[in-house]
Amino acid sequence: MEEKETRVLVCDKMAKEGLETLSKAGFYVDYRPQITKEELLKVIGSYDAVIVRSRTKITKEVIEHGKKLKVIGRAGVGLDNIDVKTAKERNIKVLNAPEALSNAVAELTIGLMISLARGIHKGHLHLRKGEWIKNQLLGTELYGKTLGIIGFGRIGRRVAKLAHALGMKILVYDIVKPEEEELRSAEAKLVSLDELLSSSDFVSLHVPATPETYHLINEEKLRKMKKDAYLINTSRGSVVNEEDLVRALKEGWIKGAALDVFEEEPPKNEVLLSLENVLLTPHIGSQTKEAQVQTAISIAKKVISALKE
Repeated sequence: MEEKETRVLVCDKMAKEGLETLSKAGFYVDYRPQITKEELLKVIGSYDAVIVRSRTKITKEVIEHGKKLKVIGRAGVGLDNIDVKTAKERNIKVLNAPEALSNAVAELTIGLMISLARGIHKGHLHLRKGEWIKNQLLGTELYGKTLGIIGFGRIGRRVAKLAHALGMKILVYDIVKPEEEELRSAEAKLVSLDELLSSSDFVSLHVPATPETYHLINEEKLRKMKKDAYLINTSRGSVVNEEDLVRALKEGWIKGAALDVFEEEPPKNEVLLSLENVLLTPHIGSQTKEAQVQTAISIAKKVISALKE
């Protein structure tokens, strides 16, 4: 088969709508969602662009082998699996598609909050074991409670709007000062991190994985939270010091936590996995049909635009 001039390698699972968008633009699309690191190093040199999700790591070594690379696309939000520094040094554009996942992650965040507040996960597990623990599940309502949002980007803002619709009070902390209109639309108040931690009934994390956010939530921060507060992390596992969180959950510094992301995935911390006051999901923030289609189309369009410049 005669190959088209511009070649795009897609290394992870991608909705067919995104693949079709690339093909219709006249590109040769090589879809290899199970490609190994060794295979990637062998073939990357013949592609103009590569698209990944979170599974594939675009390391310095991979980039150096990509002699023709002009664009690296991340079908998602975080860029922590891409060596952005090396890419910039090689004048390779690094693109992502954060706008497509915002609602999916925000809805999961609200779902985790409700499950924590009402003990839904506990009720489910005990009922499957034949145990009727109704009297042990006196929950709390989200209405009237204070939600502290750390990181007020697209996802944080969407969470704020959904939580505001549920009657929650919203506190916000971000190193970048949000626009007044963004705060006003959710009736949110911008506060210091310490005030947010000490005043919130729920604390939800929506920050990227950077050196500045590494273990942002540690023993010092956890001890500042209310003893009946809940922590929710749907951002990146490295933002939370898991050993400190385990102590907080075991010793009652906070009431509970919900984690969709972990320092190591899949998680191997057996103590964390065994605690009843933690709700765990396997990094499913963006795992909706709608989000996957929107993300695939969005990153495909951005890659097309970048390659045709």
